[in-house]
Amino acid sequence: MARLVAIGLVAGVFSSLFGVGGGIVVVPLLLYLTSARAHEAAAISLGGILVTAIAGVALYAIRGEVRPEYAALVGVPAVAGAFVGTRVQQELSGRALTLAFAGGI
Repeated sequence: MARLVAIGLVAGVFSSLFGVGGGIVVVPLLLYLTSARAHEAAAISLGGILVTAIAGVALYAIRGEVRPEYAALVGVPAVAGAFVGTRVQQELSGRALTLAFAGGI
C-alpha cells in the first residue's frame, strides 16, 4: 500500500511539472508550433491529460477493470504531488522550464 501512495506522489509531481506523457509530445509541439509559453504549454498538456484520463477510465470501468481503492491510493497522493510539482514549475523561469523539457526528451 505504501508503494502505491509513493507512486501517486511521484506521478503527481512529474505530471504537473512536465505534463507526464504530454511533456514528451504535447508540450514540445506546443512550444515549437504555437505561440504558447512553457508554463502555458504544461498547463494545456495537463488539461488534455484530464480529458483523456476520464475517457480511458470510463472505458475500463465499463469492463469492470477499475479498482477504485487502488486508484485512490495512487490518485490522492498524486494530487498532493501535483500541487508540489506545479508550485516548483511556477517558480522556474520559462527558459529553465524549456531546458528541463529538453533535458527530459
